[in-house]
Amino acid sequence: MLRDADPRSFKAIYVVCGRTDMRLGIDSLAAIIERRYHLPLFVPGTLFLFCGRKPSKIKGLVWEGDGFLIFTKRIESGCFSWPRTSDEAQAISPIQFEWLMKGFCIEPRIRDVLPEKSA
Repeated sequence: MLRDADPRSFKAIYVVCGRTDMRLGIDSLAAIIERRYHLPLFVPGTLFLFCGRKPSKIKGLVWEGDGFLIFTKRIESGCFSWPRTSDEAQAISPIQFEWLMKGFCIEPRIRDVLPEKSA
C-alpha cells in the first residue's frame, strides 16, 4: 500500500534521519516532531517517516484531520537506504519518496565539485 501510494497526495513528507526507537507510539513520535524538530504536526496529509536500528522497518505517522494514523512497514528482502548521519527531519520530494520505497538512496551520490587544480 505505501509503496503504491501517490506521494503527491501528501502535503509534505519528512524523513527523521538517524535512528528512532521503534517501540514508540503515536504520542511519543508526535512529541519528537514537535519538541525536537519544531515542525507543524497537525497539518492533514503530512507524513513523517522514522527508522530504527534495522533498516528493513520504517514507521509512519500522519495526521488525518480527525486523528493520527500510525503504521509500520517491514520489507522481507532488502532494506531502506536511510540517512543515518544527521539528527534532523529532512523534507523530501515525491521523487525521493519513490526512491526510498524502492530501496534507493534519497541523497544523490554524485555531486558537482569545483576542483582547485587539475590532476
